[in-house]
Amino acid sequence: MNPIKHVAVIMDGNGRWGLKNKKSRNLGHKAGLKTVEMIIKESIKKKIKFLTLYAFSTENWKRPSSEKNFLFNLLETYLIEKLDELNRNNIKLKVIGRKIFSQKLNKLLNYAESKTKNNKTIQINLALNYGSKAEIVYALNRLKKTKGKITEIKVNQNLYTYKIPDPDMLIRTGNTSRLSNFLLWQLAYSEIFFEKKLWPDFNSNDYSKIINKFKKIKRNFGNI
Repeated sequence: MNPIKHVAVIMDGNGRWGLKNKKSRNLGHKAGLKTVEMIIKESIKKKIKFLTLYAFSTENWKRPSSEKNFLFNLLETYLIEKLDELNRNNIKLKVIGRKIFSQKLNKLLNYAESKTKNNKTIQINLALNYGSKAEIVYALNRLKKTKGKITEIKVNQNLYTYKIPDPDMLIRTGNTSRLSNFLLWQLAYSEIFFEKKLWPDFNSNDYSKIINKFKKIKRNFGNI
């Protein structure tokens, strides 16, 4: 049985779900928050220590201003209303990506990271304004300032995910089979599961089925 320390998730399909069910992409994003809460609770039950959620990519800036503003306001409201509860549940929050949002949102994100930094039950990595290519370029630019040969260890030490184990598995909902510039370095040997359901329809039973499939996989890491 394969142990699981880290699950990464591309939460795809909120907008399509919203158009299909509520005739609004924004209401789809709001519905997706319930699935976020579910997967956090289920991950804690399964004693998974790291959960990385792809919340907003570097490419998502191309979306309409009305949708971006709704997403940022949704995140602000969630942090204001839920941070104390997350902290009581011993949940640590960490942002991976560059914080170039509004002053209010940046302040909230920094406060959330500071308030929860010593929590141990699970670490939630929020990938915000995150792009894997940008992350690798960031690491290489940092390495330019150091002496010696560039190695995999040195690159790892300069990524946003330093001290976070690589994901054991990636789940992408939304019936789309691509990585979309997400954790390209870290996913090198992760098991990948593409799920047809849109993110708001993804439930605890779906999550458990994928976990059980993962546990039965023979993982060789290049060996036989």
